[in-house]
Amino acid sequence: MKNEGVKKMKIGFIGLGIMGKPMSKNLLKAGYELIVVDRNQAAVDEVVAAGAKSAATAKAVAQQADIIITMLPNSPHVKEVVLGENGILEGAKKGTTFIDMSSIAPLVSRELAAKLAEKGVDMLDAPVSGGEPKAIDGTMSVMVGGKQEVFDTCYPIMKAMAGSVVRTGEVGAGNVTKLANQVIVALNIAAVSEALVLASKAGVEPDLVYQAIRGGLAGSTVLDAKAPLMMDRKFDPGFRINLHIKDLANVLETSHDMGVPLPLTAAVMEMMQALKVDGMGDGDHGSLVKYYEKMAKVEVKR
Repeated sequence: MKNEGVKKMKIGFIGLGIMGKPMSKNLLKAGYELIVVDRNQAAVDEVVAAGAKSAATAKAVAQQADIIITMLPNSPHVKEVVLGENGILEGAKKGTTFIDMSSIAPLVSRELAAKLAEKGVDMLDAPVSGGEPKAIDGTMSVMVGGKQEVFDTCYPIMKAMAGSVVRTGEVGAGNVTKLANQVIVALNIAAVSEALVLASKAGVEPDLVYQAIRGGLAGSTVLDAKAPLMMDRKFDPGFRINLHIKDLANVLETSHDMGVPLPLTAAVMEMMQALKVDGMGDGDHGSLVKYYEKMAKVEVKR
């Protein structure tokens, strides 16, 4: 389907949090007609002011929309919005497409897809990576599971919010890919934290270490994104520790079901849990450096 044809479709967007709000605004900027709902009325008002219409419930969104997008915290929230009272399933009509851009357990994605299919509704699981900055500038990465023809139809919509949109298989594959992504990000942040704390404790300026290694094999997107923030002591949430804990819980649940040991992931999960206990769960996942700083009795600064 040509992009102009897709733009005539009405899109429902449910979930206007840190990621969902800028994503919905990018759809409006691209010329899509949007119907939104969220428990946070201030977020709804802000997106409505940008050009969207609002609805009272997920059911009401589904009754009006051709394509419904959710961007919610975790599996239970998505299940409630889809299957619960006044949910998407009650309002969706045959031929509607549901795109869940939340990061949830792959088995839940498959369960929801089966329920929706009974009503003639196709589903894509399409979790994202990149955090709030990339949601704002529309350069996120999107990992998609679902039928090829449904992916092809919805590709322009997802591309309006992202720099990269890749189909990795059938329903559930998107969230499996996201789990792999979150493992790599978590372990990279831990490695950056360890290295900068080591340098600081040894009396070497961490910024000089960063500048020296970023162009070599140790260089990474995570290093460039997180090291400067660690050294500048900026831990406002681009992606909260609590959300990364949620993702790693899904990783470990899935890995245990499949018999795949992930010892490094389990270790980083416990470090994040320790920070949560210390009241830092709403900080950026780059706050992981504080776990190492506390043990080493040193602070990473420029």
